[in-house]
Amino acid sequence: MVDSSAPKPADHAGVKVPPPLIYAGVFGVGMLLQQFFPVELLHIPMGRIVAFVCISIAAILGVWGLVSFWLARTNPLPDKPSTVLVMVGPYRLTRNPMYMSLIFLYVGLAIWFDIFWALVLLPLCIAIIRYYVIAKEEGYLERKFGQEYLDYKARVRRWL
Repeated sequence: MVDSSAPKPADHAGVKVPPPLIYAGVFGVGMLLQQFFPVELLHIPMGRIVAFVCISIAAILGVWGLVSFWLARTNPLPDKPSTVLVMVGPYRLTRNPMYMSLIFLYVGLAIWFDIFWALVLLPLCIAIIRYYVIAKEEGYLERKFGQEYLDYKARVRRWL
């Protein structure tokens, strides 16, 4: 007999804060630190070009990742159920292309606007995403898709 009163596990990763807000929040702290403790970046020759390239890579990866989810007819948001495991497009190269795109955007904006402290805080941001968001997503996908996801994890790196 099945206990119908037992709570069913949520059909989503359980991430409470949207990942772009985490990146934006850490970037905002970097901006505040820059205001109170100004440090000029070592002016990278052609810094604006480097920033533009980073922002362009961010746009390509982000849009490509979202389109891959759209074509698979599943939701990219970590607080919504995943109906299919997306393993095409940029997901053949990295398990987290949209988070990679946000890293490229973050770096590009930090260089463009010369925000030294944002770059210093980037490892903290990546750690928060890795342990607060990605760990929950990976646990959810393992529970939902089982061996199919484990095989995918074995084939494709988390990052590039």
